[in-house]
Amino acid sequence: MNHKELPKTFAEFFAGIGLMRMGLENAGWNLLFANDIDPAKQSMYEEHFQDETSHFVLGDIHALKGRDIPDVSLATASFPCTDLSLAGRREGLSGSQSSAFWGFIQVLEDMGERRPPMVLLENVEGFLTSHGGKDFKEALLALNELGYAVDSFLVDASRFVPQSRVRLFIVGHQAPNTSVFQEQRSFYQSEVRSEKLANFILLHPEINWSVRDLPPLPRRRYDLSAIVDNTGDDSEEWWNEDRVAYFLNQTSAKHRAVIDHYLPQNDYYYLTAFRRVRNGRSMAEIRADGVAGCLRTPKGGSARQILVKVGKGEVRVRFLSPRECAKLMGAGDYQISCSANQALFGFGDAVCVPVVEWIGKNYLNPLLKELGESLQPASDGVRKQISASI
Repeated sequence: MNHKELPKTFAEFFAGIGLMRMGLENAGWNLLFANDIDPAKQSMYEEHFQDETSHFVLGDIHALKGRDIPDVSLATASFPCTDLSLAGRREGLSGSQSSAFWGFIQVLEDMGERRPPMVLLENVEGFLTSHGGKDFKEALLALNELGYAVDSFLVDASRFVPQSRVRLFIVGHQAPNTSVFQEQRSFYQSEVRSEKLANFILLHPEINWSVRDLPPLPRRRYDLSAIVDNTGDDSEEWWNEDRVAYFLNQTSAKHRAVIDHYLPQNDYYYLTAFRRVRNGRSMAEIRADGVAGCLRTPKGGSARQILVKVGKGEVRVRFLSPRECAKLMGAGDYQISCSANQALFGFGDAVCVPVVEWIGKNYLNPLLKELGESLQPASDGVRKQISASI
């Protein structure tokens, strides 16, 4: 059999501001098509990449047809998580926004024999347990019906950047209906497969699995202080004394003690905080481990994230800036000319660039090579007939 190397080309659905693209491009992939329904995100995308008119289709995914999508080796989908995350109402895949997942499935189905040999999906950790796991199972079975054997794993962005952001990933590849996985230490309760996820895999043999071992995740080399803007003491970004006092009054004794610990130190320390409603009262909760909390869109259940600079006998407080949010997503050089609120929506709804790059280099690239070695050559499209030897 003649082996054929498949091109590293992909189509990006629910493209947002393009951070999935950035991560995959860092792993050697080339974008041929992008789609999103949000014109504000498209505007940010265009400002940064300067090439969106050549491949970006603005509109509802349900309006797309298979013929609209070029031949690619990979399709990615970071479908809306509002109905799946803890900040949403957990309506599941039937929710008004997450139903867009089925639009993605419809596009793949409509592509027929041109269907990409690989797919990569991303969502919040809550997708695993949405409706008791029913939504996750239905999504995986839908991919199975299109010929994709599936794998799933969890990655916390804090292994790459100083932001706690756990996301669930699904990789599917065209394969025969024969599940492949081994119950071994590297799989069960590993860094990327929690006990809950491992149990789901083991308890659902009706799903066509293809579980792949992955290398250890890297160790982050810097903390929150490395991404903080050099905001001058006289900047209007810092809150005035009355607002700082109000903020401090919103902290519990436990969290106020954290600030008091750093207050007399001879250096400055950076903490983060979210406002949360506890027992009907808005409270400020401090995080002091050098890692920011998960970035969210301003409409999420938690308020905009707060930065606290404390030490040398003083406390300064302000919101995290759009540039700091970009750095926390591994996109520090992203072009930002829009309003702060729009930027926060864009980054809060995105994927972490180095996480995607790691997946590309350690999962997608080796898998694509293996698929290329197992596919019969053909003249039309990148999807070839999978040999029975997989």
